[in-house]
Amino acid sequence: MKKPLLFKIPSSEKESFRVQYEDQPYFYDPLHFHPELQLTYILESNGTFFIGDNIKNFKAGDILLIGANLTHVFRNDKLYYEDSNEEVRAKAISVFFTETSFGADFFELPEAAKIKDLIKKSGRGLKITGETRDLIAPLLETLKDLEGFFRIIKMLEILNLIAENLESDVEYLSSLSYSKFLKESDSKKINDVFEYVMQNFSENIKLSDVADIANMSVTSFCRYFKLRTRKTFSLFLNEIRVGHACKLLKENKYNISEICYECGFNNISNFNRQFKAITNYTPTEYKKKFNY
Repeated sequence: MKKPLLFKIPSSEKESFRVQYEDQPYFYDPLHFHPELQLTYILESNGTFFIGDNIKNFKAGDILLIGANLTHVFRNDKLYYEDSNEEVRAKAISVFFTETSFGADFFELPEAAKIKDLIKKSGRGLKITGETRDLIAPLLETLKDLEGFFRIIKMLEILNLIAENLESDVEYLSSLSYSKFLKESDSKKINDVFEYVMQNFSENIKLSDVADIANMSVTSFCRYFKLRTRKTFSLFLNEIRVGHACKLLKENKYNISEICYECGFNNISNFNRQFKAITNYTPTEYKKKFNY
């Protein structure tokens, strides 16, 4: 198992910040952090992200800003790891930059005050939504093809658009109380548990098994997990299972009963109850609403 350590972003003397286009079977999936801020636009793929102490599903179209040294991972769904599955790809545009990428004192300029505030607040991890997301998505696609000074101008335009709409089109991810500098032992425990769940959520997962992975008693593990993720382990597991069920419902290849057991639920009534608690729809309503 890889340890979630400092991740080194490749750099070049010819660029002040890095724009990276990814097209892979799946995203880099150990829990990690790096001193650069990361602005990521998911072009294709879905799965679950862990940013700070927030765990949620991600999908194509999502744009996220991750602050410096904030622990994170984008873990693709199970089907992305199947050697026989060549139909799905993990594609994204990511920009890696620091507070000094545009000059040591650039963000001290009064005109850059809002972007400086954005950088500070990115320490919690931000999801860009609404009209702002719609505006910056094509700009990010343009950015990957630009060079030189034009690329700097476009990047500042993107950051300014987010900063100008920080109160209306931004969702904060990690809690205010979260410490982004996790001890290595803490990160490894969370990473090991996360990895185990993503590989085995369709099976019967016992709390005692997961507690053993973390080398803790069940009681200590439950307290530990909630403190670091703001949710119980059972809710986390159900969210992963329901997220997978939503994708299977969209594919329209299986009936609801088959999906129930494929996702690790042991009976239909529990599946329906958990599905509605998390999505506000029953599986049948979900299919109808989204025309599947």
